[in-house]
Amino acid sequence: MQAFQIRYRNTQGTLMRILNAVSRRGLDMPSVYAEAADQDHQVMLVLEVNPKQVGQLYREWYAIADVLDVRSRSAQAMEWTTRHPQAGVTLEDQRAAARA
Repeated sequence: MQAFQIRYRNTQGTLMRILNAVSRRGLDMPSVYAEAADQDHQVMLVLEVNPKQVGQLYREWYAIADVLDVRSRSAQAMEWTTRHPQAGVTLEDQRAAARA
């Protein structure tokens, strides 16, 4: 398994073009996570790919005008950075904290 981190400008359709490159090849996406990253956005994908497919994906992603950077590594080595709320915190709790 390979983990890919793709930074892109969030213009209309960019994320869909990134994901379409994967789905066109019939690859499974066991994990997809997209988030805002500073002024840009990023998506992190975990895919089961061979070296030839990695090269094809890199070429196709870099051909997308709004893709800024593509990185990959072993899925086990990937450090996922998520910003999920603490367990047990409800939406109402978050709204109350925001008002305070």
